[in-house]
Amino acid sequence: MTKPVENIQVDAVITWVNGNDRNWQEKINTYSESKINFSSKNHLKRYNSIGEIDIAIKSIIKFAPFIKNIFLVTDNQSPESFDSLQSLALKNGVNLELVDHKVIFRGFEEYLPTFNSCSIISMLFKIPNLSEHFIIFNDDTFIMKETSVDDFFIDGEPIIRGEWQQFNENRVLRKKYHAVLNLLNIPIKKKNTGFKRLQQNSARLAQMDKYVRRFHTPVSVRKSTLVNFFKQDSVLRENIQHRFRNENQFILSSLSEHLEIQNDTYHYRNYSQLTYFRSYKNLWLTKLKLKWYKKDQRKLFVTFQSLDMANDKILDYILNWIEKQLNNN
Repeated sequence: MTKPVENIQVDAVITWVNGNDRNWQEKINTYSESKINFSSKNHLKRYNSIGEIDIAIKSIIKFAPFIKNIFLVTDNQSPESFDSLQSLALKNGVNLELVDHKVIFRGFEEYLPTFNSCSIISMLFKIPNLSEHFIIFNDDTFIMKETSVDDFFIDGEPIIRGEWQQFNENRVLRKKYHAVLNLLNIPIKKKNTGFKRLQQNSARLAQMDKYVRRFHTPVSVRKSTLVNFFKQDSVLRENIQHRFRNENQFILSSLSEHLEIQNDTYHYRNYSQLTYFRSYKNLWLTKLKLKWYKKDQRKLFVTFQSLDMANDKILDYILNWIEKQLNNN
């Protein structure tokens, strides 16, 4: 008999790094082949933050009241506001806990330190006292509407949001394009380590012949699915050996989803329920997208990628909008 949804305990897991931390900057430059100039525009975009982790945690507390534990996974770091966030969580019956890389890499310490999100996420299922059902959040993706367990799990099985696609090598147009390049003796660009490729690696590992290209939304995971898959840890070790992203890696969250698909223990949604921001050029467009988000009842999530790149006027508008959502009773 299926376990009632309301009896399922669900945890949230967020990975986070403070890219402004001088100690962390020195550490990554110790291991990086090419030294990072943290004052350059490109690296400011990648590593800077403006308190997104505070928003992410507050949004879970307010709009996902069924969450019992929020685990914040870090490399010997803590947000400046952690004590106040922990107090807010406690008032709402939520346990907010810091989990260091050393804890989840116990028994695999030789792979630390790591600066590779693929490697770090691979070890999340080893968080002590983690519930069977948990949700992996990015620190730039926020819940901004009331949610319930069945927005993430139905009858205990995870909801998967994404779009079915062919592997790169099976796409007809891509094959023809490469054939033309070969005919003209034009070198084919080297395979990159982009998110799309890593998802395809994950699907192949689950023995899929196509894959779900995941939307930038929270990922619902069952711990037992991963524990069973990694009974022999050789595949896991191979994945986490890379301190920096490698084209041969898989993404644990994507692997988990494709394992559930293989087992037919999932529920599929081909719409993202997400409003996604990756550029901030026009205030009017920002206002329009946020207005439409509020109006569209299906939408639950908002992602603000590289929010620190917005100009002051747009940034103020977005932060005020977020504040209103979080404080609206």
